[in-house]
Amino acid sequence: MTGLILRLLSRQPRTPSLHGDQHLLRLARYQDYGQWAALRSESRAFLQPWEPTWREEELSEASFRGRVNRGVKEFQAGHAVPLLLFSRPEMRLLGGLTIGYIRRGAAQSCMIGYWMGERHAGQGHMLAALKIAIPYIYGQLQLHRIEAACIPENWKSVRLLEKAGFEREGLLRKYLKINGEWRDHVMFSRLPDDGGFGKMTRP
Repeated sequence: MTGLILRLLSRQPRTPSLHGDQHLLRLARYQDYGQWAALRSESRAFLQPWEPTWREEELSEASFRGRVNRGVKEFQAGHAVPLLLFSRPEMRLLGGLTIGYIRRGAAQSCMIGYWMGERHAGQGHMLAALKIAIPYIYGQLQLHRIEAACIPENWKSVRLLEKAGFEREGLLRKYLKINGEWRDHVMFSRLPDDGGFGKMTRP
């Protein structure tokens, strides 16, 4: 039985741990709940205008544990890589970055989303996270196209994507229900041979 368990575990995809000089991206763990709940709670007014309406149990430990379990299953199924962003070496939670809607076949693409705790915003942390994540998407995940969508009025997110080498493609009308309202979004995309960090030209 032990041998069978070990063989099954060996078949499980290794969860990523993406390191930069001062940052770490990894899947959420149960023990992250305290930091996560505190940061999300204190940043609620800052985040809510750009996110779907929070559920009543949004910050509960049970909800977080469910989030952790879903994240592992989505990663193992190859559908998404939901990562938390930490500063190194103190492992202080800063925010999160999700590589989601992974599509294979002819598309070979994904959609990224991200959030940052209010007290850590505007300090370059998410740009640093993208510098870590983008080469992983092109290299380890072997994807061809990265998409991102943001509300036009969210100029900080627009500037972030532009700095990270994303190109504006067009307007998606009433694309997502954000904070209780259907909102237009600007679509951005990035390809492996686009300039800037993470460039990875393929034949």
